[in-house]
Amino acid sequence: MPKRKLGTCGLEVSALGLGCMGLSANYGPAGNRQEMITLIRSAVERGVTFFDTAEAYGPFTNEDLVGEALAPVRDQVVIATKFGFDIDPRTLERRGFDSRPEHIRLVVEASLKRLRTDRIDLLYQHRVDPNVPIEDVAGAVKGLIAEGKVEYFGLSEAGAHTMRRAHAVQPVAALQSEYSLWARDPEADVLPTCEELGIGFVPWSPLGQGFLTGQVEVGMTFASSDVRSRFPRFTPEAMKANQPIVDLLGTVAARKNATPAQIALAWLLAQKPWIVPIPGTRKMHRLDENLGAAAVELTPDELREIDSAASRIEVQGARATGREGYI
Repeated sequence: MPKRKLGTCGLEVSALGLGCMGLSANYGPAGNRQEMITLIRSAVERGVTFFDTAEAYGPFTNEDLVGEALAPVRDQVVIATKFGFDIDPRTLERRGFDSRPEHIRLVVEASLKRLRTDRIDLLYQHRVDPNVPIEDVAGAVKGLIAEGKVEYFGLSEAGAHTMRRAHAVQPVAALQSEYSLWARDPEADVLPTCEELGIGFVPWSPLGQGFLTGQVEVGMTFASSDVRSRFPRFTPEAMKANQPIVDLLGTVAARKNATPAQIALAWLLAQKPWIVPIPGTRKMHRLDENLGAAAVELTPDELREIDSAASRIEVQGARATGREGYI
């Protein structure tokens, strides 16, 4: 597995990471714990060094799972986690945002315990808190970095202006936002700002919550425990309208002896050398499929073909920003 540098702060990770959220939450009941631990450790054996979790995933259970799985190889991997929500400890419901400096410190101490580690490699603000100046947030993380409890600072779903304000207080190593062939919002302002400031970019849901794999059939329904049952892009009408994107990926994949998922990930990897997607899966064969994308090289002509065809497809349905509390 090749390595990539996430921006210019010095953080180096595998070209593809593993998004761990789905192992515990949001796509139906949690997976079998021992099987999920085996999958995470198998990713390490295959060269993955970058693992993404958050206190909100579960809540809390995903960090505990990731911590147990990675404890034997802790110094070989980079663990990213997140703060930013007010989570009721009794009901486990989100009560809104909370990025107050004192809350950040409490969250970090709890995350360190669950992750069975003495430092968090990359600490993201999960969502921008409109009630707390981003300068205060960056200052709080800066203090944790000085104490050795955090290595690098990240933001998630933040805009260019917020990125600049935070970066002026504490350099931002990485920004995480949804980005794929059917969610290209970051291309307007966020990616250019990342390039200017030397910030790495981590696309979440790089396979469009599974839609870009070609395995989601039009008309498929989802259980209420699956967040896609509430996502606008997974209504029957939207899936039918968005199928041409999957068809495009399938056409290119057939020529490249690859799968649609591998083409979708290879397209992301080809956009910038400081982009590191974090696809998630519970299945070993899908893990191998996703990681195989690192070996798929798209030529300039193929990239132009994909961009040209994709530009003529109007994606239907609002994207999953997570502002409803899903991600």
